[in-house]
Amino acid sequence: MRKVTAILCLMFILLAVSGCQVFSAGKEEDNVKKETVKEEKNKAASVVYMVKEITPESLLKIHQALGMHYEGLTGIKISTGEPGSNYLRPELIGLLVRSVPNASLVECNTAYGRFRQDTASHRKVIHQHGFDAIAPVDIMDEEGQIALPAPGGLKTNYVGSHLKRYHQFLVLSHFKGHTMAGFGGAIKNVSIGMASASGKGHIHGSNFIDAMAEATKSVHDAVGGRIAYINVMNRLSLDCDCEEDPREPEIHDKGILASMDSVALDQACVDLIFADSHGNKMKQQIERLHGLRTLEHGEEIGLGQRMYKLVRLD
Repeated sequence: MRKVTAILCLMFILLAVSGCQVFSAGKEEDNVKKETVKEEKNKAASVVYMVKEITPESLLKIHQALGMHYEGLTGIKISTGEPGSNYLRPELIGLLVRSVPNASLVECNTAYGRFRQDTASHRKVIHQHGFDAIAPVDIMDEEGQIALPAPGGLKTNYVGSHLKRYHQFLVLSHFKGHTMAGFGGAIKNVSIGMASASGKGHIHGSNFIDAMAEATKSVHDAVGGRIAYINVMNRLSLDCDCEEDPREPEIHDKGILASMDSVALDQACVDLIFADSHGNKMKQQIERLHGLRTLEHGEEIGLGQRMYKLVRLD
């Protein structure tokens, strides 16, 4: 009887200890979950700067706020735009462009017809639009392309071969609508804009919405993240600057936004559109074409984050 009692007591103790261990493990697991949630809440948001006034001086001011440090050669990525489109005018960006040391404006040829499909025709547009009066202009795929490893389904991104000349980039974008991507901003200006003519076709032939984020990540990684981004929100047409006769804007100008994070920057611009009562058509276009998926995927692959802190400079 005593042996049976002893055995039962021993079993009770073991079960009690085991129960305590399980309970303790459960508490530790809960604590880990709580800490993870806490870390997510405390995760530093990307800073997005904003000025409402759209002037050469405001562009210079917001660029200075980014604190970009320049070494070696800098490529300032613009869209030279089709004639008649809402591309950023040299008289607006000239002061900023001239302030950046050892800088060239950079572009690539287009994959479609019209006026910028080959280097000779493209240079005529560049001259007509006055870009060569404010800085040297480098058509990066003039001498071919190079392949960059890309994440996701894109796998390889084909960019202008001159990309390897530059130590860092300043991406100067006109934020607007786009009839395939929903909107065009910093990510589109890098992904489609820095792709060679055939590289553009490669992105379009992939899962286009995701592929733009993947192509941008490939460029970001290739230059070690040395890229600053500025979006100008003026002439907010539903159409891209690749259109010769874009629709007139229904949304008033918003201002200039800038960040070191392309995902956060484009997200902030989209949020301004969605918050505007006159922005319904662009909002519907972005939603219909799943434009926000580009930002979601950009966050998934580590290009940037959608969480941001808006800092007003005016």
